[in-house]
Amino acid sequence: MATETATKWVIDPMHSEVQFKVKHLVISTVSGFFKSFEGEITSDGEDFDNAEVSFSLDINSLDTNQTQRDEHLKSAEFFDAEKYPKISFKSSSLTKTDDDEYELKGDLTIKDVTKPVSLKAEFGGSAADFYGNTKAGFEITGKVNRKEFGLTWDGVTEAGSVVVGEDIKLLINIQLTKQA
Repeated sequence: MATETATKWVIDPMHSEVQFKVKHLVISTVSGFFKSFEGEITSDGEDFDNAEVSFSLDINSLDTNQTQRDEHLKSAEFFDAEKYPKISFKSSSLTKTDDDEYELKGDLTIKDVTKPVSLKAEFGGSAADFYGNTKAGFEITGKVNRKEFGLTWDGVTEAGSVVVGEDIKLLINIQLTKQA
């Protein structure tokens, strides 16, 4: 997308968050965050339709508010952060489906597995901040099956309950800063 009107937007980590949710024992939900991430969007002019999106998450920044669980998730039984320190996403399309809604498709890579995913992106609007920077906001939601990405660890309680659900819900709120 190397046009003269291309606009680059960079994620502002101070005003963004990457959250995930997974069922625990099938009866409750555990939430977690990635505290370190980066990404950018390159759009054609001011419009986000057909923009290129890329981002990555640092596995070692994973936080579920429980140290022992976090260490297990970073271990070779799950993400294997030592060998695969990042989760990455590269879009194949960002298509406007309604006034403020987009469908975001692309390749998600977890560990050494890359698979296509489809996410919903809701545009929150744009505004100028106190310093004259143009900001834009999106809420991105979706669901992925962890087993499709090699996160296959399973635990079953003595009573036969599955410890960790297969579907991971994603909730990503990002604020972007337009680059000069």
